[in-house]
Amino acid sequence: MIHHVELSPAVLQYVHDQSVRDDPVLRALREETSKLPLRTMQIPPEQGQLLHLLVRLSRARRALEIGVFTGYSTLCTARALPPGGTVVALDLSAEWIAIARRYWRMADVESRIEVRLGDATASLRELIDERGEPFDFAFIDADKERYDRYYESALQLVRPGGLIVIDNTLWSGLVADVTHSDAETESLRRLNTKLRDDPRIELSMLPFADGLTLALKR
Repeated sequence: MIHHVELSPAVLQYVHDQSVRDDPVLRALREETSKLPLRTMQIPPEQGQLLHLLVRLSRARRALEIGVFTGYSTLCTARALPPGGTVVALDLSAEWIAIARRYWRMADVESRIEVRLGDATASLRELIDERGEPFDFAFIDADKERYDRYYESALQLVRPGGLIVIDNTLWSGLVADVTHSDAETESLRRLNTKLRDDPRIELSMLPFADGLTLALKR
């Protein structure tokens, strides 16, 4: 029998209260983002803290972020890097990046973050062509229909033993609902199946936040 704790609002609030180590910069960024029309794209604080911990555990020096939004996950990642560490952050929106930069400056991590503004597919192709130092860590949280493309690019850019973290792999539970067949849901279903069977990685899908998949490159 499979047993899981029911993730009721009370349990989720308990997790937040007992585990999240917050600070004024993170709170202020969440508050400003909460006023935007696309505020649901913001990762929760528990997830930001997990990303920070995963970067520390993987001893990453170079991190790649595909999809930045207002920079919360980038901030959590950049803070976890050692001196001299870098996050290469890809996003299409100059407006969102402008918000992100203000908070990166407040947190004194802007110097660790290299933004590449534009289409992420093109930016990833440029990174591959540059043949630079491989990445230790990658976080994918961008448009869902291109997730497979982003994953394949991340596999080329991350070193063996590096970690790729993929957000939204449960997609509010819609991946398990056969009545939903929109393009984003179908894209995530295909990727989830591909990841399950991919011999190039070690895998764990976590029923956490909106679904978080960890893929360790062999």
